[in-house]
Amino acid sequence: MKDQPRVSIGMPVYNGEVYLEAALNSLLAQTFEDFEIIISDNGSTDKTEDICRAYAAQDRRIRYYRNEQNLGAGWNFNRVLELSTGEFFRWACHDDVCAPELLAQCVAVLDAHPEVVLAYPKTIVINEYGQEIEKYVDGFNLRSPKPHKRFAQYQKLVRHGHGCHPIFGLIRTDVLKSTAWMGSYPSSDLVLLGELTLKGEFYEIPEYLFLKRDHPNTSVRAHKAFRKRLAWYDPNKKGQLYLTRWKWFSEYIAAIKRAQITSQEKFLCFLQMRRWLMWNLAFLLKDLLKATFWPVLRPFLSLELGKSST
Repeated sequence: MKDQPRVSIGMPVYNGEVYLEAALNSLLAQTFEDFEIIISDNGSTDKTEDICRAYAAQDRRIRYYRNEQNLGAGWNFNRVLELSTGEFFRWACHDDVCAPELLAQCVAVLDAHPEVVLAYPKTIVINEYGQEIEKYVDGFNLRSPKPHKRFAQYQKLVRHGHGCHPIFGLIRTDVLKSTAWMGSYPSSDLVLLGELTLKGEFYEIPEYLFLKRDHPNTSVRAHKAFRKRLAWYDPNKKGQLYLTRWKWFSEYIAAIKRAQITSQEKFLCFLQMRRWLMWNLAFLLKDLLKATFWPVLRPFLSLELGKSST
């Protein structure tokens, strides 16, 4: 392997022993072999460390890092990006599986199309036993050369929620590192994708090469209450007031401001955010209402969080 591989695969993990070996095996079976795997263990208490060290000892493309304290999923996703050295980058979850051709096809797209910043294949959702649940329609084939058109199309796609599977596509590392990175709050992956649409085109490979595992211990299923999911992203936010929709809005605005696009394109993107405000008006008002009554609600929510952690 060269000192600097073309592809960096970042795997943030916490207590992933059940599916970890299947995920690593699928990555090591890639037909495109010029890659590194960066594993950041967020203080796992199961057999995750033993599994990772065993794999790292067998394949020098794997680098394993362990943090003794769990600093949250947001920090861990950014940690593997920080440690990456490749021209292209891909996040990989410990419970997902990739077809052997995934990397090869994504690299081929990025090599052939310099205007594309993210390439991803179609998605099959599988259950905890590896059985197919559905063929998911991602629809992020955003090929317009106009940033505001890509941004508007993306906003329509995620308006009512989205599986966000393209975040596990292959991304140009320098472009990804010029963004705000992954935020430590729910749906920060969607916000990050929104910023990436301002930087270049998305390409959907018309083959089902990504198997996304849906099981009872995924972050959404294991942390159904929003306040618990927020603490999963960042333990320091446990029990704090968080105005999520306002956070999304401010991050989108900041992304448009720092985008290297023309003033006209920025203006058109800001117009799109006016539509976003109308679409999310009820949620924004709900956030303000929550902030108004927070002094009354906080003692009860803190008590509930305390019970759930014991």
